[in-house]
Amino acid sequence: MQADIIDGRALARQVLAEVAEGAKMLDRPPGLAVIIAGDDPASHVYVRTKVKRAEELGFLTEKIQLPADCGEARVLEEVAKLNARDEIDGILVQLPLPADINTLRVMAAVDPAKDVDGLHALNAGRLTQGSGGLIPCTPLGCMKIIKSVIPDLTGSHAVVIGSSNIVGKPMAALLLEEHATVTQCHIHTRDTKFVCRGADIIVSAVGKPGLVNADWIKPRAVVIDVGTTRVPKADGSGYTLKGDVDFDEAVKVAGAITPVPGGVGPMTIACLMENTLTAAKMRKEAKENEWPVLS
Repeated sequence: MQADIIDGRALARQVLAEVAEGAKMLDRPPGLAVIIAGDDPASHVYVRTKVKRAEELGFLTEKIQLPADCGEARVLEEVAKLNARDEIDGILVQLPLPADINTLRVMAAVDPAKDVDGLHALNAGRLTQGSGGLIPCTPLGCMKIIKSVIPDLTGSHAVVIGSSNIVGKPMAALLLEEHATVTQCHIHTRDTKFVCRGADIIVSAVGKPGLVNADWIKPRAVVIDVGTTRVPKADGSGYTLKGDVDFDEAVKVAGAITPVPGGVGPMTIACLMENTLTAAKMRKEAKENEWPVLS
């Protein structure tokens, strides 16, 4: 029996509709600013899509384009300006940054109350404590997808393949918060295939096309494919997107699975919009009550 193919675009539309309704309750549109440095083609595609979604929702939207040789000081200067602007609720620094820029230093410079990527150390710490804050968009989107299939994760065995600060680590923390038993695999894990075969849920986020084969998957498991790697077409006519999962084979075993594209990607952008609204609401409430936004 073939797995249910999870429609990330449909779920994203639901999230965006909720964001649109929530934004109407504010006294001004939420504000989102995106900083992009360099000429990475994929980054420009992602930024255009993010800006377009924000504009469709009526957000105040601003894109700051910097050259690849702008240097770290220039990026930090732009971040500081956006931190100081009251009409900007969310700041997104598009990754990857040019190699000469320290990504962690830039992320640390973003006001954690405006950190809609959820990558500031304060937000990461609040996530591990289960005490709120802004959650990284891709793990948040993955969790919404998983819960659309399994509303109660209590006691489920979840395997996360990948341990990055952007997806792997926060994904594991979110699953733990939902009372799943979590195993995190990475490049040094021995026999990842064996670990995955006992999982009710697999989330793969390593960027290695075809890594997860059908024989890695427990029958009827939920498989979330975060991988999006650009692979040249055989005829040389361009690129195609490939996930970490061998979809054609995995769909014959899994209970539910996300496609690439059309799975996690749309939910990541929808959750960015949700985070921007959340940041705007938190900042509004803090201002009205004269308390710190995050503490």
